[in-house]
Amino acid sequence: MQTRVVVLGAGFGGLELTTILSDAFGDAIDIVLIDKGEAFVFGFSKLDVMFGRLMPADVRHLYRDVVKPGVRFLQTTVRSIDPSSRRTVTDAGTFDADVLVVALGADLDPAATPGLVEGGHEFYSVAGAFALRDVLPRFERGPAIVGVTGKSFKCPPAPSETALLLHDYLVERGRREATEISLVMPFGTPIPPSPDTSQAILAAFAERGIRFVKDSLVTSLDPERKVAVLSDGTEMPYALFLGVPVHRVPQVVVESGLSSHPYDWVPVNKQTLATKFPGVYAVGDVNGVGTPKAGVFAEGSARIVAAAIVAQLRGGTPPDAYKGQGSCYVEFGHHQVGRVDVDFLSGPKPTGTFQAPSSALVAEKALFGSSRRQRWFGRPTV
Repeated sequence: MQTRVVVLGAGFGGLELTTILSDAFGDAIDIVLIDKGEAFVFGFSKLDVMFGRLMPADVRHLYRDVVKPGVRFLQTTVRSIDPSSRRTVTDAGTFDADVLVVALGADLDPAATPGLVEGGHEFYSVAGAFALRDVLPRFERGPAIVGVTGKSFKCPPAPSETALLLHDYLVERGRREATEISLVMPFGTPIPPSPDTSQAILAAFAERGIRFVKDSLVTSLDPERKVAVLSDGTEMPYALFLGVPVHRVPQVVVESGLSSHPYDWVPVNKQTLATKFPGVYAVGDVNGVGTPKAGVFAEGSARIVAAAIVAQLRGGTPPDAYKGQGSCYVEFGHHQVGRVDVDFLSGPKPTGTFQAPSSALVAEKALFGSSRRQRWFGRPTV
């Protein structure tokens, strides 16, 4: 009988894992890839749409275009997961797996921050970022805050990128002198593992007159008074609030017993990404391995799990331990992109090295996206 691998979630992790297994086994394996959405969107593409650089249709990559040997994609909602039996119940039926990979990511909970839904805008969901494309043209003056509301969030450079791109957006429209931009972050520096990256971002902030409020969270908004309340009780006025919502474990994962509460990311073996349940892995943002919640790390962990499955089925040597390494591109505005290469698990503490912004890295970032579109969807797109 064919081995059945059920993959829950078609983000970086799910797409990379199914691609590797399809390449290795073709029709000799039964892979079921499940996601509630109809399309994949790169995280960085949300900013492209938000700031008017691309149209929404340009950045949506439809899962129906995934045509790979051995892979079935189902757009449906996961209703329950039983990790003991590796059984998943969905609106499209029940699936029993020989290997179950949970790659459902992190859910966003804007309502966890009082006033955010009523008085601010979040830009981390696809819908939220796309909606801001129509909001930003109406912002003409006053203080703008890019504010983080929880300590654990996807893509740590993204809030800094947003502040820098907002600066460019307002300069191009002749509105920058009538506005103020502040970034509220829960870290002492923008990118803690890489002092050089943080120094470059802070220098860019200083050059552009962007205020960096460190070691703080936005705990609530008062929409009537138009103030953001920080974790130390400080109040900051705003005319535009761009929020990073609280992140949480998907409720169906909590109910499965894979995590104990909504803020307990799924415990895994840091070397193998295996959960405590035999034959069940957790890759990407949903796990608590200790790397940032970013696509490149989901992709890296998926490669380890895919290699383990290949070794298991072919009787080969298990893969090396997951090292938690990855590269993140950082938009500096002014049509320049930098890069930070980080290593979270190889040594006693996370480390990072920085490549200064350049037009060459703009091209490299574009290749990063196009190469994955080609691998996962089989054809390059705009």
